[in-house]
Amino acid sequence: MSAIACIYHSNKEPVSIEHINGMMGSLQQYPADDVQVWHKENVFLGCHAQWITPESIGEQLPYYDYKRQLVITADAIIDNRKELFDLLQVDYRMRKNMPDSQLILLAYDRWGEDSPKYLVGDFAFIIWDEKKQTLFGARDFSGTRTLYYYHHLQKSAFCTTIMPLLTLPYLKKQLNEQWLAEYLVVGGMVDTVDDSLTPYKNINQVPPSHSITITGEKVKLKRYCTLQSVKKIKLKSDGEYVEAFQEVFQRAVDSRLRTHLNVGAQLSGGLDSGAVVSFAAKTLGKENNLLHTFSYMPPSDFKDFTPKYFIPDEREYIKSTVNYVGGIKDHYYDFEEKNSYSEIDELLEIMEMPYKFFENSFWLKGMFEKANEEGVGILLNGDRGNFTVSWGSALDYYSILLKKMKWISLFQELNQYSQNAGGARLGRVPDIARIGFPIIDKLFPQGKPFQRPKHINPEFALRTNVYSKFKKNGFNQEGWFTTSSIYEERKRHFEHTSLWNAGNTLSSKLSLRYSLWKRDPTNDIRVIKFCLSVPEDQYVQNGVDRALIRRSTEKFLPDEVRLNQKFRGVQGVDWVHRMTPVWGDFREELQELSKDKKILEFLDSNLIKKSLLIFEQGHRPELATNSDYKILMRSIIIYRFINNFN
Repeated sequence: MSAIACIYHSNKEPVSIEHINGMMGSLQQYPADDVQVWHKENVFLGCHAQWITPESIGEQLPYYDYKRQLVITADAIIDNRKELFDLLQVDYRMRKNMPDSQLILLAYDRWGEDSPKYLVGDFAFIIWDEKKQTLFGARDFSGTRTLYYYHHLQKSAFCTTIMPLLTLPYLKKQLNEQWLAEYLVVGGMVDTVDDSLTPYKNINQVPPSHSITITGEKVKLKRYCTLQSVKKIKLKSDGEYVEAFQEVFQRAVDSRLRTHLNVGAQLSGGLDSGAVVSFAAKTLGKENNLLHTFSYMPPSDFKDFTPKYFIPDEREYIKSTVNYVGGIKDHYYDFEEKNSYSEIDELLEIMEMPYKFFENSFWLKGMFEKANEEGVGILLNGDRGNFTVSWGSALDYYSILLKKMKWISLFQELNQYSQNAGGARLGRVPDIARIGFPIIDKLFPQGKPFQRPKHINPEFALRTNVYSKFKKNGFNQEGWFTTSSIYEERKRHFEHTSLWNAGNTLSSKLSLRYSLWKRDPTNDIRVIKFCLSVPEDQYVQNGVDRALIRRSTEKFLPDEVRLNQKFRGVQGVDWVHRMTPVWGDFREELQELSKDKKILEFLDSNLIKKSLLIFEQGHRPELATNSDYKILMRSIIIYRFINNFN
């Protein structure tokens, strides 16, 4: 793993040593096993290396291939090495020790701009092609590694992080109001609809699934990977689907265990992380290696206010997985002294931008700190699982059966589902009908539907034309898909790369800060393609939702976890409780914010004032999911960012 940097002057103007030192000096805040640069007149490439894989130890990076006249700097782990070695006919004697960066270089030499299509893994890289006088770079399909850039006329610069770019004297630190407008409007954890934007004017990012080519003053961004036309497969039996899934998932997990350090995994009480851990422990156990798991739990004085089907403390299920799987050294942390408010400044420094995941921010960062202390090089997780390995909503599938008038199948499924998940067999029919026929809600509405309050100052929204831009690109006024179908939403999830940016930005920058690499087998492109190719009836069967992963983890996970359809873990509901010691400070800062004319140019002052009324009720931890609390916390994060920005 590496932080990479590059400066290119297409007008042949030499790159200044001061500019190189400024960028590389800015990266010194991160730990490094080695720091190297390659500089030739008008081109500079740099690497701030962290050695994670065995092949990366002592790696020369940037690397200059004299024969091919190509130079590469890369932040990459490639997972389909054997396949690439075979395609490129690499000498067997060279394969074991060849670094991933040189493998990428060989792929570029063979396939040019199409080379990223052949790469499976997590990567961002820049190649200087001396013969063609061309700069070429790419980011992996889901953007697990960050790559920011500046380009104007004859000057281009790239870096893994933003701040080194701002050391260049010709690049001024200016707020990108278009980014901020989209950030304030878009719902969920998504940053922006336009994933080429950053909070800094004149600094863009290479979007996921894209390559960039710079020749002279011309810049070409090209999408090299789409997942729109994956064909459905038809196997002979349910058992064959299980075998096929186990094969592709095991390969994805195994290829992510390649490190000379310890292997860790974030483990909750659910299916996704449990599946990753069980498959990983199986492989590590063959070599007598332990898997370190890292799990979050609420503080001991937290009083659970959630409905009975939610579980804030998942230790019972986590320990059941640990004991069943074996070969695991489990770690549990409550981060008792940490809270969402006290961590804001450090998270803003790490992220280099505002963030929305404040409920979990302190422990997500804390997991990296603890994993680093345990000598972990690879930290596994299952973040993408809901859309891949554990896909399968029962009620949505039953709405398809209803629309197709498959009454017998529907009632058989409902009977079995009520036994597994509880509740009356026919009690869910009205909900299924509303899912299958959205017009019912229009004709017979059940109360006023919830609408997320608009956080943005209406005048700022008008000035940036943000709603018109969303509409033009097929999004609603919350920057979300204009569809009520979960199947269409899943399809668009893999079409629109903007949905991947926020979480992957956090993972990439925490990885760099703590010198370890977070890796997600449920996000492996081979796994995604397989899961998209599987017929929907494999995901819901015999009253079991998420059926494929449940069947595929038989003898991998305990039934208490594998077959659980009644309880669901919820992390982060203790965030208001944790802020008890700093509640007064939180309130005081909000009062300052509500009177700050500069920040209220961007935020809706009426919404802020309305949300502040909640403080008259006192400190109430049970309102952790309240939209007013969330608006106020997000406002503070933006307020701090704008103030630091200035």
